[in-house]
Amino acid sequence: MAIICPTVTASNPHEYREQVERLTPFAKRIHLDFMDGLFTTNKSIELSKVWLPHEHGISCDLHLMYMRPDLYMNEIKHIKPSLVIIHAEGHGDFVKLADQLHYLNIKVGVALLPQTPVKRIAAALKDIDHVLIFSGDLGHFGGKANLALLKKAVELKRLKPGLEVGWDGGINKHNVAHLVHSGIDVLNVGSAIQRAENPKTAYEKLHNLL
Repeated sequence: MAIICPTVTASNPHEYREQVERLTPFAKRIHLDFMDGLFTTNKSIELSKVWLPHEHGISCDLHLMYMRPDLYMNEIKHIKPSLVIIHAEGHGDFVKLADQLHYLNIKVGVALLPQTPVKRIAAALKDIDHVLIFSGDLGHFGGKANLALLKKAVELKRLKPGLEVGWDGGINKHNVAHLVHSGIDVLNVGSAIQRAENPKTAYEKLHNLL
């Protein structure tokens, strides 16, 4: 079944803690954005300063908008996320990184920017547990849902039935059901929850539309 996965995008430790604590009373799974200032124009809180709300039983996904995510394995080992999502457009030895993550019982995800076709990662799908279709604004809340990108979900499911497919960018009450019916399993929602007057209510309203 599809799941609403609230997003955290923070530039400093205080903002990070504030956003995480806003979600812990109700979220079952959260999506944590990190930027290195190289792959993206802005930079987030550093991984070395990150903690995860494991005590709340929340599953945590790390979305690393990094040019060289393979250089951060020590931090990833310490944080112990459920899933690490790197970008197909980044650099480094993907097979080695995937092997290291799987050895640690961490799932491997790959994000595709709007211009990146599925064929870019087709040969590596055997090592991939999750693909994130990115339709947002790198490193920022907001963004628009380019529903034309849903053709990627169809192609991915054809190539690897059972693959978990996520979506990031512009999710709202008007398109959430369409995204799910088109093959999206994980709906990463940022501003619609974080900037809502009542985040829990906003989450529940979207969840009820699945």
